[in-house]
Amino acid sequence: MTELAALIAGESARERRSLVRAAILASLVAAASVALLGLSGWFITAAALAGAAGTAAAMAFNYMLPSATIRLLAIMRTGARYGEALASHAAALGAVAGVRPAIYRGIAALPIRQALAVTGGEATARAVNDLTAIEHDLVRRSAGPAAVSALLSGAALAAIGGIMPGVLIVAIAAGVLLIVRRLVRPLVKHAAAAQAHNGDLKDRMGHLLESAPELRCFGLEQQAGEEMRRVADALSEAQLACADVHARVSLLHVLAIGSSAAVVFVLTAGAGAPIAAMAALAAAMTIDGLAPLIRRIAARPEVRSAETRLNDLLGKEEGAGSMRLASPALAFETGVPLSSGGRMAITGASGSGKTTLIETLVGLRPAKAGTAWIDGVDIAYVAPETLRSAFAWLPQDAALISGTVRDNLLIADSRASEDALWAVLADAAIEARVRALPHGLDTWVGENGERLSGGERRRIALARAYLRPAPWLLLDEPTESLDAATEAEVIDRLERRLQRTGQGLLLASHRPLPHRLCAQSRSVEPA
Repeated sequence: MTELAALIAGESARERRSLVRAAILASLVAAASVALLGLSGWFITAAALAGAAGTAAAMAFNYMLPSATIRLLAIMRTGARYGEALASHAAALGAVAGVRPAIYRGIAALPIRQALAVTGGEATARAVNDLTAIEHDLVRRSAGPAAVSALLSGAALAAIGGIMPGVLIVAIAAGVLLIVRRLVRPLVKHAAAAQAHNGDLKDRMGHLLESAPELRCFGLEQQAGEEMRRVADALSEAQLACADVHARVSLLHVLAIGSSAAVVFVLTAGAGAPIAAMAALAAAMTIDGLAPLIRRIAARPEVRSAETRLNDLLGKEEGAGSMRLASPALAFETGVPLSSGGRMAITGASGSGKTTLIETLVGLRPAKAGTAWIDGVDIAYVAPETLRSAFAWLPQDAALISGTVRDNLLIADSRASEDALWAVLADAAIEARVRALPHGLDTWVGENGERLSGGERRRIALARAYLRPAPWLLLDEPTESLDAATEAEVIDRLERRLQRTGQGLLLASHRPLPHRLCAQSRSVEPA
């Protein structure tokens, strides 16, 4: 059993009562539908014949009992259908609600090589579209019991006119299901193509929207539109291929309904018109009752593809497993080892690999053996979560989430107090600006902090790094986008912070001022 299958099974077990209730109610709907249509056919035909036979026969015919039974079956079917919809959707939504966070955690914790291969649009498409496919499959779980109930009810009613009609209904139903399974095989390829194009479309749309001002300035709107059209056309082609398969399945189903009714009517004609009408309509409704199961079978290739893609997102991180660091001392293949509280500048020309080294230290890139050691252990054999516990990281392109200042800070330490938040903002020389905002810490900063200036975003990200409890600060271009006066203030406050906390510092910067914080340096040469 795959990890995703185990996860779905576990969450489904929590919803077992709702799933069982949905199956019982779906079976009741199917049986009531078959009985309702069959009895209606018998009643209308028998009543018509009684009326045609004369007044005496019409007066003797019992209209009340069949009509009351028909009304009872209609009420039963409506109530059961409503209850089944509530139960099945409650179970599906409850199960997926437990799966969705696990998928997100899986995306965030992908092994490095997989993470670098998954684009944002693809991850979004998987987390949204693929989980929706699984949710719909969970909703349709009651289709199997409903189909069995419809078959038993239809065969029983048709058998009143003879054994063969009942057997024929079961045979037609089995044949339809087998043919559907063959018809839907191409959906595996078409659904995978549609998912890939959908992720590509999301990626391109996001990138082009981010670049909209530049595209307008350089007159490239039409070119961008053509690029989007090509991807959208590819997606439409894959979706049309899926729709074509589903259309063939629907056509098969309609033909099976009509042919089963016609053949059963012929076979039961000798038993009288009312019985023949009942058997024929019961046969039609029995095959029609297979519709939920047919839809589930038709969707299974897409669901299996979705399960495969989602299971790929549940990979475990590479490494030797989490461990406690006895001493957070650092060492590189060259240079003097850094003891706790040491400071080192990572230098090198633009593009030489400074950021790559920093991302390797925090486990975001695969480490080659011999790159660095922490606590005497080669980082190539240290689990990423252990590495990340040792570093408070400021990325070169630090992103702010769409939320408040407080939301962005608490990413580093969700249990931090109000005083701790203001303290790190002061260390990053941004406290006064945040206090001046309309709602202080609870001011909305917009998507990626778009309501703030570049320097303000940078300092809030720096404050976030300060908030994370870790023995080492790992700062990549901490004073980027700052003017000279603000940069000097940030560096002075960082110096005081390092003296106060005893944290170590690894710093990469193209600007000379931050380097005065570091007694050692390590040059990175282009690979």
